[in-house]
Amino acid sequence: MRTLCSSTLIGEFFVIGFAALVAMKDPDLSTGTVWAVSGTAMVLCLLLCGLVTRPGGVALGWVLQLVLVASGFFVPTMFFMGAVFAVLWWASVHFGRKVDEARARFAAQSGSSTADAA
Repeated sequence: MRTLCSSTLIGEFFVIGFAALVAMKDPDLSTGTVWAVSGTAMVLCLLLCGLVTRPGGVALGWVLQLVLVASGFFVPTMFFMGAVFAVLWWASVHFGRKVDEARARFAAQSGSSTADAA
């Protein structure tokens, strides 16, 4: 799960950075505010790469997805991009858990086969 979720978060890191560049063109938003919010979200993406397998890591990822969708109020394209990354996040968590379960079953079967052969 960690690999899939981390890949999604790294993709989000770049999308948030590009969205910040677009948001800077809005005369109602100050450059400092744009980069403070975007920079925080980008750092959170990187931190979540390491926290995704810990308790609450996936929940924090969902919060990040909601914030990314809500950023569409400032950069309208982010409604679409946020939705795309929310689906990618769901798929990463869902299929990542399935892969982890399959690996655990394989490891358990390999361990019991080796023990039976001895």
